[in-house]
Amino acid sequence: MAERPARRVVDPVTKDGYVLEFEDTFDGDTLDESRWLPYYLPHWSSREATAARYRIGDGTLRLLIEEDQQPWSPEFDGGIRVSSLQTGLFSGPLGSNVGQLRFRPGLAVREEQDDVRLYTPHHGLFEMRAKAIDDPRCMVALWMIGYEDTPERSAEICICEIFGRDVKPGRAAVGMGLHPWTDPAVREEFAAESVAVDAREFHVYAAEWTAEHVAFFVDHQLVKVVEQAPDYPMQFMLNIYEFPDDPSAPAPARPYPKEFTVDYVRGYRPARRHTPGPSG
Repeated sequence: MAERPARRVVDPVTKDGYVLEFEDTFDGDTLDESRWLPYYLPHWSSREATAARYRIGDGTLRLLIEEDQQPWSPEFDGGIRVSSLQTGLFSGPLGSNVGQLRFRPGLAVREEQDDVRLYTPHHGLFEMRAKAIDDPRCMVALWMIGYEDTPERSAEICICEIFGRDVKPGRAAVGMGLHPWTDPAVREEFAAESVAVDAREFHVYAAEWTAEHVAFFVDHQLVKVVEQAPDYPMQFMLNIYEFPDDPSAPAPARPYPKEFTVDYVRGYRPARRHTPGPSG
């Protein structure tokens, strides 16, 4: 684990300087759709094709990949299957290339969507308690993307990204950092960090996002600090993927359904509210 700088980085236990503003502990048996949209980038496909499969019970969310589940966008993303929740949605008219997460050239809006902002913070402290899966064809993640109401507001803060192939007894490679996508003000700064945890058990993954840095934590221990930060509203993306077309992957290590189990997701705003400048 990294040493905590003497200056600015938050104490993730006390959360001094932050106030809780978003929390889902997944109580009850239904998804709170005032917090989450149960689709994955539906503008590049459709709501029907990208609808998440999940179960809620016993105080947890289980995002699922099921055996009969179809790829979310065969046109643009091949055989990848995903179940995902997100807290915002922005896209342009049918046939345009305007939309969140332009992950490859040639994308076009296949189904028009209403613009939605359920939770789109601008700086804060964010954490999730969850357990991953060691299936070599799967990946689970909590990340943030720019709301992208202008093309440059597109960077990603990856709080945690865990491939099943990288989950070992007592250790896991946890991806964390920034991807610029089309934001010229952000540079690529992402790596899979080796962390001494059994990711198949519950752990807390967190990030503090300020105007100057993004700090990444696992179980309240600082892992690394990135000395740059996006400067516009961003939304959560919470998901499990399966990559069935990967010829290098061995046979699935786990039967269906594949499960990503989440205990809670929380977002804290700075106690002194951010005053947006020209970019936000």
